[in-house]
Amino acid sequence: MSRRRGSLRVAGSQVVVTGTRVGIDGDGPSCVTVTTDSEGHRLSRSGSDIGAIELRTHVFIDSLQPQLAAYMGTVSQGFLPIPGDACLWLEVSPGMAVHRVTDIALKASSVRLGQMVVERAFGSLALYHRDQSTVLHSGQVVLEAIGSSIDQRSPCNVSWTEIIRAITPDHAVLINRQNRRGSMIQAGMSMFILETEPAGYVLIAANEAEKASNITVVDVKAVGAFGRLTLAGREGDVEEAAAAAMRAVAQVNSPV
Repeated sequence: MSRRRGSLRVAGSQVVVTGTRVGIDGDGPSCVTVTTDSEGHRLSRSGSDIGAIELRTHVFIDSLQPQLAAYMGTVSQGFLPIPGDACLWLEVSPGMAVHRVTDIALKASSVRLGQMVVERAFGSLALYHRDQSTVLHSGQVVLEAIGSSIDQRSPCNVSWTEIIRAITPDHAVLINRQNRRGSMIQAGMSMFILETEPAGYVLIAANEAEKASNITVVDVKAVGAFGRLTLAGREGDVEEAAAAAMRAVAQVNSPV
């Protein structure tokens, strides 16, 4: 096995990307680990495999609503969000690339890492800060580092959406037993459900729905192959929340 310290140069100047290439001599596999020491210069794709990272989801939330912030706190293994925080949710492929993206984002500004999930095919992370510009800055540095842009993110595909009115007691009990991190749904309430691909887009749908209407956040799953959102409330409130959620999803697919 061979090891080689390396760095990238652009226009004759040192770029702040350092790492150690670890390879197997011969025809065996190799990998590259790259980290950023600072954010003073923009990173270049030249001579690096960082351009192989695919941006699947880029979701910026300007102000986390109270219920969504509380829900995200129940699943967060990092710093907890509070209502009013700005949030950036990123999902990249391959999954292990999320470590590199996280490193770049955290060194770019004073954002806090709330969540990082490494799945088989995808990796996701959530960044929080009270100042929106701080979150946006880290996100922009990541995009430049991987040679991507918001308009290159995967589109949001809605796999399923429906409003179920006057839910039965049996149905409500099973939902409450399966989803213990959010609020409970009560018999007689109406329920809005939404499934998206990629998963992270349900976050912006949930946040905009909560802004628009007096509903109960039952479940928000933003990791995995599909994202799933469950909201409940009075029929009129649920209809209003559903409309807001669908507008948010449509906005994702609109030109940036």
